[in-house]
Amino acid sequence: MQNQMRMLQQVQKMQSRLAKVQTELETERIESSAGGGAVRVVVNGQQRLLSVTVEPEVTSDIEMLQDLVVAAVNEALDRSRELAASRMQAVAADLGLPPGLI
Repeated sequence: MQNQMRMLQQVQKMQSRLAKVQTELETERIESSAGGGAVRVVVNGQQRLLSVTVEPEVTSDIEMLQDLVVAAVNEALDRSRELAASRMQAVAADLGLPPGLI
């Protein structure tokens, strides 16, 4: 019975910490750019695209602009996923859970 109570408490603690991390990730801002800063994007830690800024000089070549936007967004999303994964791993480690469980 004692082990079940301890396990329940640990699960509740983990849920609370995970919710806190999710809230923190929502406010995190990750910026990425492509084309030497001609295209800049901002995403949050939950992989939501928040803004795209395009310098006027790249708007004349639509194909290049599209490639720059895709590159900047993909880089920002990759960095956001890495941030989220590291935060989740930190929660797991603090709770003594094996790596990769969360």
